[in-house]
Amino acid sequence: MTLERLLAELGDENKNILASHLVHLSDLPSQELEAFARAWEKTATPRRHQLVSHLVSLAEENSELNFDTIFRVILGDPDAEVRNKAVGGLVECEDPQLIEPLLELAQRDASEEVRAAAISALGHFALLAELQKIRPKYGLRIMEALIALIRDQDQPVIVRRRAVEAVAPLSQPEIKKAITEAYLSPLLPLKVSALYAMGRNSDSQWLPILLPELRSPMVEIRYEAAGALGELGDEAAIPHLVPPCYDEDVQVQEAAVRALGKIGGPEARLALRQCLQQADARLRQAIQEALTELESVEDPFEG
Repeated sequence: MTLERLLAELGDENKNILASHLVHLSDLPSQELEAFARAWEKTATPRRHQLVSHLVSLAEENSELNFDTIFRVILGDPDAEVRNKAVGGLVECEDPQLIEPLLELAQRDASEEVRAAAISALGHFALLAELQKIRPKYGLRIMEALIALIRDQDQPVIVRRRAVEAVAPLSQPEIKKAITEAYLSPLLPLKVSALYAMGRNSDSQWLPILLPELRSPMVEIRYEAAGALGELGDEAAIPHLVPPCYDEDVQVQEAAVRALGKIGGPEARLALRQCLQQADARLRQAIQEALTELESVEDPFEG
């Protein structure tokens, strides 16, 4: 199918467009993007839902396909579900020119779900800025905008949560302060996100907070604390992660097991093998996966 025919049939709900046809929209040049935009405007909402879902799936299945230009066009779609899926299709994009459109959605979109998705996508750029893969000014721009959202108590909780999580990779003191403020919030969801953010912040200064939270009476707190300790990768956490491997909640057990696998080292390996002897079938699988991850990062020439 030619691109011209494909665009002509986009809005025709009686025409079945196969995935093999949609690949022609990959890397669409600018001169053909306008034609796509015109065809998209004429397409009914259910059809747009179907098409954007197919495009996202194709991009996930085949890394050689790139629909970023398409997804950018439909960020302005009148339907919130379409905008949300378009944001999802851009989560791997590393073009900093996308930051401002995402910030616009994060701050002003009518849909809380779209705002939250846009903020999560900005977290990818925060990490790129921290790794110096994009210019520092972009990290500062994200930091200023997201900290303002975190501290605005009139914002929906989901927006504030995703902002805490997204901005966490940045190492500026203002970020640590914002995470701490979220952790001290009376709102449990915000505290949970703060624990997750501590892991993304990659600073062992959070250990004195995370270690005691492994014994929290709240399952979600124990779960996020274990996950964050795995992200920090500090071997000092290993003995503290052993009891959660026997937690009454299976998700906490699995989080602790994964954390030990990420931290690695002889002590973590020993702890996992000891846990393996008492684990049920489900947890044994998680432990085997953790041991595999642990071994994959060890020196291949060791022993």
